[in-house]
Amino acid sequence: MIYLLDANTLIEAKNRYYQMSICPGYWDWLHKANQAGEVNSIRSVRDELQRGNDALAEWAKGQAPLFLDESDQATQTAFAQVAQYVASNALLMKTGAIEEFLGGADPWLIAKAMTINATVVTHEQLNLAIRRKFLIPNVCQHFGVRFVDTFELLNALEARFVLEG
Repeated sequence: MIYLLDANTLIEAKNRYYQMSICPGYWDWLHKANQAGEVNSIRSVRDELQRGNDALAEWAKGQAPLFLDESDQATQTAFAQVAQYVASNALLMKTGAIEEFLGGADPWLIAKAMTINATVVTHEQLNLAIRRKFLIPNVCQHFGVRFVDTFELLNALEARFVLEG
């Protein structure tokens, strides 16, 4: 099983519970899980992270293998399906929701997951009643793409951060 990380999982980890200075083991684990072929993200997420001016932006620069390219034909085709789906629901949403969604990494993350049969890792929660924005889990559910949060990922891959001596 391949897991694809949403930007919010990395940003939240850096800002809160796995800050780079207090839990470097988490970031080392991400590198190892990527090397094992279990965890990836996409270049659009990398680009979002690198817009920042912080340790996470610097970290992302050194993690090229983590970020998969989305320019392949299969992902482009899947993106078109995602775009068509959100466009067909745009009238149900707040003005600007479609542009916000399609202008970011989220539809590409879902499209890449569709093409490689991956699970999306996000902190967004399924909420079919929401009308202010398109949520990753809502769109994933429509396309049959599995989604989990960071903690479900860590449990599934049996991550362990052990303090030594």
